[in-house]
Amino acid sequence: MEIKIGVQDTPREVQLDSDQSSEDVIAAVEKALKDGANLTLVDDRGRTVIVPAAKIAYVEVGAPTKGRVGFGG
Repeated sequence: MEIKIGVQDTPREVQLDSDQSSEDVIAAVEKALKDGANLTLVDDRGRTVIVPAAKIAYVEVGAPTKGRVGFGG
């Protein structure tokens, strides 16, 4: 699934594809915002993305990604 995170004072959004369910991602975002902790997500390549909750402008959770076409690795 595609996830986009807008970060305050940063012109580019953080974008990643994750194997996590939308429910898991939303729960992680809500917990980070409530606790004031870091939002930590893992993308489908095993990379970890950490964003301070205080800097999150928005989080967009897209539909699950299916069989991408193209060059990737």
